[in-house]
Amino acid sequence: MIPKFLTSGQSRRTFLKTAGAAAASLGLPRMALAAGEPIKIGFLAPLTGAVAAWGKPGLDGCAIWAERVNAAGGIQLADGAHPIEFVSYDNEYDPAKARTGATKLIREDGVKFIMMLGGDTWPGVQPVAERTGMLFSTLLPSDLSPETTTLVAPAEVHPIYNVTGVEWLAQNKPELKTAVMCAQDDALGLPSVATYLAAFEAAGIEMLDEPLLFDPATTDFAPVVTRLMAKNPEIICLDTCYSDYVHPICEQLFQQGFSGQIISCTADFYDQMIEKTSKEFMEGFIFQFPDFDDPALNGDAINFQDPNGFYAEYNARHPGQWGAVSWEYASIMDMWKAAAEKAGSPEPDAVMTAMKDGRGAHAFGDADWWGKDLFGIDNALVGDWPVVAIENGKAVIKEFRSIPDWYNRHGDLLVKHMEAYGQMWNQRG
Repeated sequence: MIPKFLTSGQSRRTFLKTAGAAAASLGLPRMALAAGEPIKIGFLAPLTGAVAAWGKPGLDGCAIWAERVNAAGGIQLADGAHPIEFVSYDNEYDPAKARTGATKLIREDGVKFIMMLGGDTWPGVQPVAERTGMLFSTLLPSDLSPETTTLVAPAEVHPIYNVTGVEWLAQNKPELKTAVMCAQDDALGLPSVATYLAAFEAAGIEMLDEPLLFDPATTDFAPVVTRLMAKNPEIICLDTCYSDYVHPICEQLFQQGFSGQIISCTADFYDQMIEKTSKEFMEGFIFQFPDFDDPALNGDAINFQDPNGFYAEYNARHPGQWGAVSWEYASIMDMWKAAAEKAGSPEPDAVMTAMKDGRGAHAFGDADWWGKDLFGIDNALVGDWPVVAIENGKAVIKEFRSIPDWYNRHGDLLVKHMEAYGQMWNQRG
């Protein structure tokens, strides 16, 4: 069960104020590293529970990344070379535990950078970030606001990239004109709902019903699917449902005889979905996260080193566990490493300055720091993103599409729907 921490009488602003007081005594330790001393990086994400699929695989990917970097000599700073060491803390997707974890990682472990999934856990951590000046990363730019000056979203631009899948679908299957959508009612689901609604409107695809928002505690998805299918849609959108929801929803769609188009933000462990349904049922399933053995990732524009080799090593160690975040945290570390070496220092303020100096080397191509229109701050790295479809049981990159290009044409629609769902930065609180 994913708790809805900030919806039962305690506003986000009140939570931040209370947590801020608790963090008031914190300060960011600045101790010189000894020669060759490891640089510690914090990994603060759900490693157990319903959201673990967007935490634990990323930590596993970081272990491979660290081994590669350390074998090549480590991080080259002004005072010499240093190996990288990850220190993890399972926040269980709980903002209070995330705050405790952030405090421990900074005060006890002496980390220089903390990576998070974000979402419902960020409000617990934000006061700690403000008091200490620690550099944090999130996979969810919807965490950003003008106050989040030490938070960056350098890898994933959730949920904005979802527009690329809808646009590709509309252009390649123009006969599909109607859709319905479901999502869990939380900090990941709601901004994604707004984004998909904007994308469908821009593509001229009619929504047959209001998005079906289900309680994150839901375990029986038969009624959800029955309602989705009641309008006879040509497209069913699963928004940014967690894998623990996508799998049973797809099983129910299969059992209830749906034969139309499915589009989703993710399709983690899609081989298991194929086993529970059929290869034919999953054919053409559109989502946003590729397997890294895809030949399209070997192009000159790609900034992820040896993606095919990384994918092979990951699957050798963790068979059947490759998912949306398996590469993302490692990709963030590529950018952190480049910035730290450019600055000659691992200190958060120095790395932040170097990271945001000019364009960024995003995994899928060079990108720009962006976001002021939606988030009040240009701390999200936005460029191209892949559209992926399952073909003959395998994820295939169909095309890379530009998020800024779509926004330049349809940004007003995205703002309209974000406002309707209270997801603009100045509406939160």
